[in-house]
Amino acid sequence: MVHNHAGHDHSHGHDHGHAHAHGHTHSHAHGHTHAGGSFGTAFGLATLINFTLVAAEVIYGLSAHSVALLADAGHNFGDGLGLLMAWGAAVLGRALPTERFTYGFRSASIHAALINAVLLLVATGAIALEAVRRLGEPHPVGGATVMIVAAGAIVANALAAWLLMSGRKDDLNIRAAFAHLVADAAVSAGVVVAGAAILFTGWTWIDPVVSLAISAVIVWGTWSLLAESVRLAMDAVPNEIRPAEVRQFLETLPGVTGVHDLHIWAMSTTENALTAHLVMPAGHPGDAFLVEICERLEFRFKINHPTVQIEMGDATPCMLEPATRV
Repeated sequence: MVHNHAGHDHSHGHDHGHAHAHGHTHSHAHGHTHAGGSFGTAFGLATLINFTLVAAEVIYGLSAHSVALLADAGHNFGDGLGLLMAWGAAVLGRALPTERFTYGFRSASIHAALINAVLLLVATGAIALEAVRRLGEPHPVGGATVMIVAAGAIVANALAAWLLMSGRKDDLNIRAAFAHLVADAAVSAGVVVAGAAILFTGWTWIDPVVSLAISAVIVWGTWSLLAESVRLAMDAVPNEIRPAEVRQFLETLPGVTGVHDLHIWAMSTTENALTAHLVMPAGHPGDAFLVEICERLEFRFKINHPTVQIEMGDATPCMLEPATRV
């Protein structure tokens, strides 16, 4: 759907055109379906698997005196909360806009991804601290119990990750939840190795050392997710979009002699927005021109919510033309 407003009296006195693309016929609408249907079921099943696993690991971790198993349980508990948060954010993203929240609640998915990344790092820090403490105070560990429970955890986490796998490429929120589950599977694999080594050698220090190694791997793998989530939360241009290419595209449109006040940001983990002023001395090009811009921006750059303002470039300068002006 495209709206066009011409002749508004703005402070810098230009005539303006406004192109506004909604998602009714555009590809970004698929992001809203993640909260319902198959993805609602996927989130629900993955969460159920996660919390069931937490209960099992706590029970057997205490009986086996394994910090690696208890750490894995704590990690899985944090991930269970993260899954609930990601699910809730996906549901919120479907809510209709209100007078106060004019964009709806789509950005909840960005904040959920950010919180998920932070939770993952905090949980990993807790694992590392406990592992360091156990290095100084070693405890006997039931290697066989650790191996069996951790092996079950690998299967559970792999199944939960598989449920969310198809949506991870196009949605940072789902990718954050998926990353949690993959990290959990990696932790569990490390715990299996630790249990086997303890069983055959009797060296209890292996348990905390493996926990530290796993913590380092998780931090390394989570850092990019955290960085991207922070960037999106700060309205940075999404990683997959090159601002220079978008500017070049707009500058080479027929009749356009200049582009300024160009902004690109993520409205959610599946939708991108753009605003720009186009200088067109020949005047407003008509609605068909605006519709074409919307379609091409979505096809080439996955920008599905553009707002374009047309200016004549006359003697009255645009207040927002300087690159330093926001």
